[in-house]
Amino acid sequence: MTKKLHIVSFNIPDPPNYGGIIDVYYKLKHLAQADIDLILHCFHYGRQQSDELEKICHQVHYYKRKQGPFYLFSSLPYIVKTRSSKTLLDNLQKEIVPILFEGLHSCYYLDHPLLGAYPKIVRAHNIEHHYYQYLSKSEQSVLKRIHFKQEAMKLRCFEKKLKHASSILGISPEDTSYFKNNYRMGEYIPAFHPFDQVKAKRGLGDYILFHGNLGVTENQKSIRYLLDRIFTEITLPLIIAGKNPPDWLVKKVADIPHVTVIGNPDEDVMNHLIQEAQLNLIPTFQPTGLKLKLLASLFLGRHCITNSPMVLNTGLSHLCYIADNITDLIKIIQRKFEEEITAEEINQRKEILETQFSNESNAQKIYDLI
Repeated sequence: MTKKLHIVSFNIPDPPNYGGIIDVYYKLKHLAQADIDLILHCFHYGRQQSDELEKICHQVHYYKRKQGPFYLFSSLPYIVKTRSSKTLLDNLQKEIVPILFEGLHSCYYLDHPLLGAYPKIVRAHNIEHHYYQYLSKSEQSVLKRIHFKQEAMKLRCFEKKLKHASSILGISPEDTSYFKNNYRMGEYIPAFHPFDQVKAKRGLGDYILFHGNLGVTENQKSIRYLLDRIFTEITLPLIIAGKNPPDWLVKKVADIPHVTVIGNPDEDVMNHLIQEAQLNLIPTFQPTGLKLKLLASLFLGRHCITNSPMVLNTGLSHLCYIADNITDLIKIIQRKFEEEITAEEINQRKEILETQFSNESNAQKIYDLI
């Protein structure tokens, strides 16, 4: 039986080329394949309207995101206040069907009395106030650090509105437990992603890869750690690939002959880089949510080397090589750079990733909720 669902997205989910927007895009695709007519509402800032979304969804509506320093003085979080629209509220009222709010960002109308009769599901991409607290610790700019701290406090208060939700979809087991403990509801549904099967290749690659959105503070902190503490000690070839590499990074690696930066690769190029690398090296210092680059590395890549915060409570730690200090990390890098991934390791990934992280199965869980 065909069902209908409003989805309110924090950004236009096409192209699916960063973090949470990848989850939104592939969720749309698989919910549509599960026989759900999707009414997509998305805020836009810097992205174009998408013909592809028109093919996937029953309807697509666009709303300009508000921007500017004025909204920093609101008692509401900036990421929420700037995603309000009377037109959105009007459009939601045209069909009384369940609403899926993508992220706390999109929940401005979650407790609105005119939507009181609607089943309301929230997809939590993070515990947002935790995420912003970590951003404040990683940020070098004093003004940005202050902003992130203020935003974290506002998000902590605003999060209480989740009591008006019918269901909360956690992206990791740890996040799901948090919402169950605080709001007595939580359904674990892992991140949706572009991968249907494990495609890790046998044989040896000849470089190490760090990949991610290079414009975000979290990844920049990891890169500084690798360049200053690890790749001063070893001279194996390292490629750093991802969106929006900052000027300081381009300048820094210009003087390091064994390090290369590839900025803004398209999806095919990025997937090729992940698959052909001997090691996917993806440490993080921010243990929030589930990092989609971890899934990409395990579905496509050979050896995946990371640290404890990356795999904390993901159920994927036994598929990775983990090191939490410089000495151990260097030893694992040097050893695994010379070793092939085994057929047993690939099969172990298939058993976990192609079942627990099946887009089709997880879309069915959402279908059942609505």
